[in-house]
Amino acid sequence: MSNTASPQATPEAGPKRETWSTRKVFILAAIGSAVGLGNIWRFPYVAYENGGGAFIIPYLVALLTAGIPLLFLDYAVGHKFRGSAPLAYRRLHPRAEGLGWWQVAICFVIAVYYAVIIAWAAMYMIFSVTEAWGDDPEGFFLGEFLQVSGNVNIGFDFVPGVLIPLVLVWAVVLFVLAAGVQKGIGRANIIFLPLLLVMFLLLVVQALFLPGAGEGLDALFRPDWAALADTGVWAAAFGQIFFSLSVAFGIMVTYASYLKRKTDLTGSGYVVAFSNSGFEILAGIGVFAAVGFMAHSAGAPVGEVAGSGGIGLAFIAFPTIISEAPLGTLLGVLFFGSLVFAGLTSLISIVEVIIAAVQDKLGLQRVPATMAVGLPLAVLSILLFPTTTGLNLLDVTDAFVNNFGIMAAALVAVLMLAYGFRALPMLGGHVNETSSIKLGLGWRIMAGVVAPIVLGYILVNELIARIQEGYNDMPAWFVGVFGWGMAGALIVVAFILSLIPWSRRSAANHPVLDADANTRKEAAR
Repeated sequence: MSNTASPQATPEAGPKRETWSTRKVFILAAIGSAVGLGNIWRFPYVAYENGGGAFIIPYLVALLTAGIPLLFLDYAVGHKFRGSAPLAYRRLHPRAEGLGWWQVAICFVIAVYYAVIIAWAAMYMIFSVTEAWGDDPEGFFLGEFLQVSGNVNIGFDFVPGVLIPLVLVWAVVLFVLAAGVQKGIGRANIIFLPLLLVMFLLLVVQALFLPGAGEGLDALFRPDWAALADTGVWAAAFGQIFFSLSVAFGIMVTYASYLKRKTDLTGSGYVVAFSNSGFEILAGIGVFAAVGFMAHSAGAPVGEVAGSGGIGLAFIAFPTIISEAPLGTLLGVLFFGSLVFAGLTSLISIVEVIIAAVQDKLGLQRVPATMAVGLPLAVLSILLFPTTTGLNLLDVTDAFVNNFGIMAAALVAVLMLAYGFRALPMLGGHVNETSSIKLGLGWRIMAGVVAPIVLGYILVNELIARIQEGYNDMPAWFVGVFGWGMAGALIVVAFILSLIPWSRRSAANHPVLDADANTRKEAAR
C-alpha cells in the first residue's frame, strides 16, 4: 500500500475527479444535505423542551463555537486532499484512513433506514388528499399502514403500501447519483431545494393563520431564562447543531473535494450554516403554529399536545392537525411534500459518501460505482424496513448509530486531527489561501478544545443513560445486537476496510490528484 503514484501512471490513468460547476451549486447541495428530516421534526421540540426562546442563546453559541468550526474542518480536509473521506484522511496521514471508513460505514447504515421514512412521507402526501387516517391517526399509522408486529424481532412480512414507494425512492436516488456530481446531485438540488423552500414557506403562512397559532408560538418562543443554568440545555444545543449541519460523517469532506481549487471556503460555510439554522427556526414557527391550533381545538394547553417530536409528530400529530384545520388537505400535501424533498436531498448526500469512497478505492467510473453501492443498499433497505418489524429496527438502529456512531466518530476525528497529527495549523492555512474570512487561533481553539470537550460530555452522558435505562423497554438481546452491536460493528468494519489494498487504478495512485510529499510530511509531524 503506497501513497505515491507508480512511475507508469499518467494523468489519464484514473477516473477524472468531477467538480461542481459553480460555488452556488455546491452551496445548494450542502444546504440540501444539512436541511433534512431532523430540521423539521427535531429542532422545534428540542427548543421547546430546553428553554423556549432562551434556547436560541446556547443554540447560537453552539453554532459559532463548534458547528461552524467543525464545518470548516471538514471543508479543509476534503478540499485540500481532493478525495472521499477515506482517501482524504489517508492523504492527510496513512493511519487516518480508518476514520474515513468509519464515516462511510455510518452513512451506509443511515442510508438503509433513512429511505423508508421518505417512503412513508410520500405515501402520507397522498393520504392527505383523502385524510385516509380517519379519526385515529395513531391506530392508522401503526396498524393499517405499517402493520406493526407485537414481536420485537426481524421478520419478512412485507407491507406493500411501504414496499412500493420505497422501491421508487431508491430508483430516484440512484438515478440522480448515477448522473454524476454536477448533472445529477447539482441539478437535483437546484430543483428540490427551491421546491422545498416554497412549499415550506406556504405551509408556514397557512399555519400562522390557524386559530390558536399565537398560543403555539408563545409556547415555543417564551424564554425560560432559568434553563440557561442547566448544562443539559447547553448539551442539547450542541447536539442539535452537530446532527443538523451534516458535520463529522464524511458528507462535507466529500462535497468539498468536488470544489474547484480557488474557492471561498469560509464564505460558503457561513452561508450553509446560517441557511440551515434559518430553516430550523422557520420549521419551529410552522410546526408550533400548527401545534397551537391543535391545542386550541382540543381546549388543552400546548404542553399537553406537543408530544416529543420525531416520527410521532410527523405521522400522528400532524395528521390530527390536518383533519381539523381549514384547507387541511393543502397543509398535509405541503408538510409531507417538504419531508420528501428534505429527505431526498439528505439521502443523496449520504449515499454519495459511500459511492465516492468506492470510486476512489477501486478506480471505478461513476455508473459502475453507483450500482456497486446503490443496489446492495437498496436490497438491504427493501428487505429489512418495509416489513411489520421494520419500525422497531429503525428506532434502535437510528438511536445508537447517531449517538454512538456519529458523535463518537466526530470526537475521534477532532482529537486525531488536533493532537494526533497536529494538522489544524496546516488545514487552517489551506482555508486561508482562498477564503474571504481567515481562520486563526480562535478557530483552532474552537475546533481543537471546545468541540471535543462538548462532544465528550454529550457522549459520556448518553452512554451512562443507555447503560442505566436500556432503550424504550425493548428486549436486551435486540438492543444488544442492533444497538450496541451495530455501533461497535461500524468500527470493526472500518478497520477491515482500511486494510484492503487500494486498486492500481484508484485515485490514491493518480499523480495529479495525490497530495504532494511535502503536504504529507507536514501533516505527519
